[in-house]
Amino acid sequence: MELSVLNIKGEDTGKKVSVSEEIFGIEPNTHAIYLDVKLYLANQRQGTHKSKERAEVNHSTRKIKRQKGTGGARAGSIKSPVFVGGGRIFGPRPRDYGFKINRKVKVLARKSAFSAKAQSDSISVLEAFTFDAPKTKSYLNVLNSLALVNTKTLLILPSVDSNVYLSSRNIPKAKVTTVDAVNTYDLMYADRLLISESALSILETQLNK
Repeated sequence: MELSVLNIKGEDTGKKVSVSEEIFGIEPNTHAIYLDVKLYLANQRQGTHKSKERAEVNHSTRKIKRQKGTGGARAGSIKSPVFVGGGRIFGPRPRDYGFKINRKVKVLARKSAFSAKAQSDSISVLEAFTFDAPKTKSYLNVLNSLALVNTKTLLILPSVDSNVYLSSRNIPKAKVTTVDAVNTYDLMYADRLLISESALSILETQLNK
């Protein structure tokens, strides 16, 4: 598969790059994508929720009424969950929502995400670029040239470029990441993938290990 290389003005440079069929040309595995996205979202949860159970409520433990003769159910403590202010039955406790999926499944999920975007013609390859200083206007000009201002975009760079990252930070729907940090959730969330030409070879090396 070959993709045209564009410059930041949105013009075709005349260059073409060959991309791996093993990454951009497979049949997307939707279940692998589902598992990897589910894992990503689970890992975003803090899991710090907590409510007091019967043993943790700060109340007296004395028997609040006699056992028999009241006409009501027996009750031993005001801490009982049936009373207002009592403990909660099986309340939430701090926990980690993460779970394990195999490394090969994660790789398959990312390959499937790239292939899905390739099938929908939602990938653009850009010449390597940078900015002299972090300016939001500079990145907006790039998006304007590509007619992607109101589109959810994900720019994948070979390594961290602070000027490009900071320039994009205040723009809604625009995200910048690196090859090492790219994940299936971001790939599927974006409507358009912008991949730096120099990032392609690193991407193929990582996913074809």
